[in-house]
Amino acid sequence: MLRRRPRLPAVPSPPAPARRRAFRSEAALEAIRSHSLPPKAAAAASSSDAADDQAGPASLALYNYPTFAGAYAALAARLFHQRARRRLLVLPFSSVEPFSVIAFDHRQSTLARIPKLGHCPSNVELHIDTSKSSVRFVFDYFSKKLAETKSDSRMCENLFDQEDEERVSNVLKYIEDADLRRWQLPNTKEFQTTLRDERAKLNCVINPHVFEQLLQLDVGDLLTRGKSLAHDRLQAAGEFIQKPFKIRLGRGLYGECLAIRADGHSKLSHEIGLELSQRSAAAGLRPIGAVVFMQRGILKVCLRTTDNAINTAEIAKAYGGGGKPSSSSFALRMDEFNTWTSVNSRIMN
Repeated sequence: MLRRRPRLPAVPSPPAPARRRAFRSEAALEAIRSHSLPPKAAAAASSSDAADDQAGPASLALYNYPTFAGAYAALAARLFHQRARRRLLVLPFSSVEPFSVIAFDHRQSTLARIPKLGHCPSNVELHIDTSKSSVRFVFDYFSKKLAETKSDSRMCENLFDQEDEERVSNVLKYIEDADLRRWQLPNTKEFQTTLRDERAKLNCVINPHVFEQLLQLDVGDLLTRGKSLAHDRLQAAGEFIQKPFKIRLGRGLYGECLAIRADGHSKLSHEIGLELSQRSAAAGLRPIGAVVFMQRGILKVCLRTTDNAINTAEIAKAYGGGGKPSSSSFALRMDEFNTWTSVNSRIMN
């Protein structure tokens, strides 16, 4: 969440690197700067209601795209600015320079890096709470801010209308259950399957109705769709896997597992990997499934596991990739991959 006013840092972070990621063009940056200025008096005078609703300088919200946590966090910022009758521009994440930033994070990895960091840039205010998801943190932040901001009887007391509050709260519970890797709610993984198929709709530039759509999402409907999608995708993945082969992960450094080439079927890589993981364990190999396919001319390896004791990200990070313990990926040179399959790579039936 970005604001124009400088903020004091909440925690230290490393010195700003010499090479910063910037907006795609100066014209885009200037357009944002122009939007952030207070509206002209003449324009404001054309409508007293508009003047009330559009008073003061605008804030800018850049959200992590394409994730539902990022989109719902932007929704919280949008609801606050609507209730407080302040101007806001929302965009999918591009860059934070040169704006001041209020950032929210829930990851243990971020918290672990803090002692090693240097001084925080003057435009950054970082909030970390590992007990709740960042999107929950953002909603709590703006709810509290709205309560502190309420200045007249026309301003709503809550971010949500009553009919929306329970619906959105239930969706956020499922997002938080997955983000914090608790997996305590029923059918959270099926819920995530539905969200993966909906991510393309989260770009508010291409889809200007995204925030109204987020308010209407219902957990019951998402779970029903998720169960159906998960069943169909698992069935398709099972039918696709005919002759997996054995590979030596990292030339054997990380053991052996089953793999398959899935060129043209990358959208099923998650389900294919999970099925391979189970077959790999049954074959006496590591319970990891490797799904390999060409993506824009680059060989990509996706690792999946159904074993909570396995950390596939350890392998991915060794080859410049990343991800979560149960799900990770990385790019690999073809000659290197060939060394993984050149020994003991007989076809597994």
